[in-house]
Amino acid sequence: MIKSMIIIAGLFLPATVMGQSLQDTVKLKLTEVIDIARAHSTAAVQAATIRENQYWQYKTFKSNYSPQLSLDGTLPQFSKTNIPVIQPDGTVEFKPVTNDNSQLNLGLTQNIGLTGGQVFLGSNVLRFSDFDRRQTRYNGNPLVIGLNQPLFAFNALAWDKKIEPLRYEESQKKYKEDMELVGRDASELFFSLLIAQINRDIAAKNLSNNETIYRIGEGKAALGRLSKDELLRLKLGVLNAHKAMAQANVDAETADLQLKSFIGFSETNQIQLILPEELLTFKIDKEVAVEQARNNRQQAIEFKRALLEADKEVAKAKGENGLKVNLFGTFGLTNVADRLPGIYADARDQQEIRLGFQVPILDWGRSASKIKTAQSNRKLVEARVKQARINFEQEIYTTLRQLSMIQDQMKTNAEADVTASQRFEIAKKRYFLNDLSITDLNIALQEKDQARRDYIFSLKSFWNAFFNLRVLTLYDFTTNTKI
Repeated sequence: MIKSMIIIAGLFLPATVMGQSLQDTVKLKLTEVIDIARAHSTAAVQAATIRENQYWQYKTFKSNYSPQLSLDGTLPQFSKTNIPVIQPDGTVEFKPVTNDNSQLNLGLTQNIGLTGGQVFLGSNVLRFSDFDRRQTRYNGNPLVIGLNQPLFAFNALAWDKKIEPLRYEESQKKYKEDMELVGRDASELFFSLLIAQINRDIAAKNLSNNETIYRIGEGKAALGRLSKDELLRLKLGVLNAHKAMAQANVDAETADLQLKSFIGFSETNQIQLILPEELLTFKIDKEVAVEQARNNRQQAIEFKRALLEADKEVAKAKGENGLKVNLFGTFGLTNVADRLPGIYADARDQQEIRLGFQVPILDWGRSASKIKTAQSNRKLVEARVKQARINFEQEIYTTLRQLSMIQDQMKTNAEADVTASQRFEIAKKRYFLNDLSITDLNIALQEKDQARRDYIFSLKSFWNAFFNLRVLTLYDFTTNTKI
């Protein structure tokens, strides 16, 4: 890990750092590429930003259950105008008025999550100044305590208290999944470039071999030991090798740019990838894998949250379409005075209580339709969650089978790679000794290249399946620990 961080630092510091220029070739292992991607890729930054956004949304939700203190007012509210004044005889006269109505309100509110109501505590003062008559009066409530409580209504606060913690927990698990996806995508791009580089190396070797064979063929043709047709076939092999080399260069450059773009490298950084041939050894119990996925993945939380949100919509439809009753009451102190301190001396008590209700009598089935719609959606969500759970477990089982099959194939592919390479070397020597036809030599060459590619693709499949299993379970089976 320390070594990889040193390499990362060297890549992102100026060219003179660590005594290497930007044109130097950097050798990177698969794990080092993944570490760089998780630290610098745009996908990793996006995952971290989404997690931070979810954190602040959760903080906002939590604040709904804490006291809220606010101060508001109007200072000043000056008015100079003419107003109509009805005279004793019924006529209207417009009188000039110049006044100021300033007010200040201090309030403390607290939501009640259990009932969906709200209690509040407040104090306010109003100053009226009549500039024409040079009169100032104060009116205010030194203290007001009140309750606003809906009855038989939908309680959004209670439902949010069930759902929002799940949403937050889901976001934390999703961040881990997103980072594992970054690792998996980095692995995919790593092998795309690695395969392109290996194909380029194969093309270069094939070009060299074809050129060598063609030169030998020209010597044989000069001695009359090789027909014109066979010499032309050798020349065609050289031309095809040149075309293959050109295409391999294009493919390698494209894969190189894709990987650099993903992990945040400059185009000037030269990368040489190290083939990850040391496979991890571990045993996986299917039931353990499924259990870890249920405990660790955000999708398991998502299932529970989706059902709760469907229940919430049913409760909302019932609460908003039936009997509505609202209880409102206050108790406090009030006073008027010529000076501000007088409001707080010998204040008189004041009370207010109000019970309002609304009963739907005839809505042509509107309320019932909304409730039935919500209940129908609840059944649909339940069916989707049930199917998603089946797919959830099936995906894990499929990945485990793939991983087991790939592990079995790896030894065979590795042995085939070595065998095909040895056979080609023998075939090449036999051709030089006129003991093998050009057709058989080309067959040996094709088998060598195919065996090499099969081995690399099996390595890619193994690592992709391994990282996919980490994504699906958020569990590291090599260390038997949660990610």
